[in-house]
Order: sequence, then structure tokens, then C-alpha cells
Amino acid sequence: MRLRELVFGAACAAAVRAAARLGVADALGEAPTTVEDLAAAVKTEPKPLRRLLRALSCYGVFTERPDGTIAHTDMSRLLREDDPHSLRYISLWCTEPWTWDAWPKLDEAVRTGRNVVQDLYGKEFFTYLNEDAPESADVFNRAMTTSSEQSARDVAALLDLSGAASVADIGGGQGHVVASLLDKYPSMHGSLLDLPRVVENAVPRLRPGGDLAGRARIVPGDARVSVPVKADVYVIKNILEWDDESTAQLLRNVIEAGGPGARVVVIENLVDDTPSMRFSTAMDLLLLLNVGGAKHTTDSMTGRLTAAGLSIDGIAPVNPYLHAFDCHVPG
Repeated sequence: MRLRELVFGAACAAAVRAAARLGVADALGEAPTTVEDLAAAVKTEPKPLRRLLRALSCYGVFTERPDGTIAHTDMSRLLREDDPHSLRYISLWCTEPWTWDAWPKLDEAVRTGRNVVQDLYGKEFFTYLNEDAPESADVFNRAMTTSSEQSARDVAALLDLSGAASVADIGGGQGHVVASLLDKYPSMHGSLLDLPRVVENAVPRLRPGGDLAGRARIVPGDARVSVPVKADVYVIKNILEWDDESTAQLLRNVIEAGGPGARVVVIENLVDDTPSMRFSTAMDLLLLLNVGGAKHTTDSMTGRLTAAGLSIDGIAPVNPYLHAFDCHVPG
């Protein structure tokens, strides 16, 4: 029966996605609610909504009480957009339409070691997202923003940048890490480099009129092409998971921009040191499918950084899910 449940895993993923898209968690308050009232709130039919919630309750996402009313669980609250630990956009990102095209081709990706998106859509993954699937691109950006918001304070708390005058976050999304570091170091200047579509939505604090704007520089660009930012410290968080050449090129660009003595802090999830192996290994397979990339082990990340020419000074946990590789460019 366990194997039967596993092969129906798509039904569980689809049910979580449906609940997130319908906004069921947001519509459900702290008091237990009838399915009929929930259906009216989210504009669905009551009977199929009950079937959806019954399926989700088997996994601890919502609970059906003896009187038939529906109540929140710790997991269902994570689908609320206003929850401080919200996973709503992460849940949507992992179940976007392209994933349903790609998963059936996992055997092909395992056979060849290549991503399958190029063959599916005729384009590199992020080019496809931004040109042909803007809604998915928006979900991706929101998911990364949520993740950054939740980890930025941990990163700032860990990093001792005393003595550094400037920091650059490479592929830093909307700039939550930079903002947290500028808060910690009031005399520091910071740069945020990411794709134009991403940085145009940078946090308001970094943009003209924001309280950090005088110390912040927003740089639209692709770090795989060039890094036109000079800084004492470069932060590279959760982006060294692409194909080998793209990752190597980004590191070369950072090393060239920083020059001898520059500090480079690489922050990643590690597939060999995490309390969530099922999630991490699943994301590892998804990276194989979409960009031909991989989640790293401690050894593979160490090898990647040293091959690029960086010297590793230390490895430290940021939180239970992230590790920081503190490096420098040799003089």
C-alpha cells in the first residue's frame, strides 16, 4: 500500500496546489468552518471542495472535525499568504505547469544527465520562463522572495563583515539579504545584482526614496554574463545549482570583479547535511530536469569552489537548512 500511495504522489501535490490557488487557507479563519461557508468564500462547489480537503487531511493539511467542519493544522497555516513562515509560493513553484511536462521525462534526464526543458520548449529554462511563462516566472520570484525574507536575518546574524566597506549580493533577488546587512552595518554600501525583471521589484527600502537608497546600488544584469560590481564582500546565495558551465562562469565573473583579496560567501542547501532529505533530494531531481543542475553535497561544493580558484576559509551552518562557505580570492 505504501508503494501505491507513492505512485499517487502527484495527486497530493495537485491537491496542495489547488488549495493554494483557491486560497482555502486564507479563507479559513481560526474557528472551524463548514465546507459550505468555505466553498462560498473561495467560489467553488461544496462537494468537490470537501473531497479535496478530505484528501489533504490525510497528510495533515487541514483537518476534518467529527461534526464535518474544517479547521487549520500547523501545515495548512503555511499555505496562508500572511503567515510569517508561509510556503504558499514555494508550493506553487514546485507544482507549476512546466513541472507536469518535465517529471515524466525523468528517466531520460537520468540516462543522459541533461535537462529536458530545452527539448520540451526549445529554450533554456529561465529564457522560457521569462518569455513564454511570465506567470510561472512571477511565482518563482515570489517563492525566492519568501525564502529570502525568511533567511535574510539568519544570514546577517551569521556574517561578520566588520572592516568591509561594501557588499554585493549576486543573484540576490529583491534584495532582502542586502537590506539586512545594511541594517547591521550602518556605514556599509551594498549592491544588488539580478535580472532586470527581478530587480525592478527590489524592496522599496533600496529604491529611490527608501531609507537605504543612499547606500544601495541596484544593478540589472545576468551574473553568468558579467558581474559589473566591485565590492569587498560578495554573497552568492542559493544560485550555484545550475549546470556546471553556468556555475563555473558565474564564479569566474565574481573572482574577476572582486580581484585578489575579495571575500566570497557562498550560501547553499546541502543535500548531505539537512533535516529534510525527502524535500532536498526531490528538489535535486527537479534541478536536473529544468537546468541540468544539482543540489550540492559538502564535497561537491568544496570541489566546485576550489576548481574556480577560490580558497575556502571555513564552513558554518546559517540555520538548519543552509550552510555558508566563507572563501577569498587568493592574492
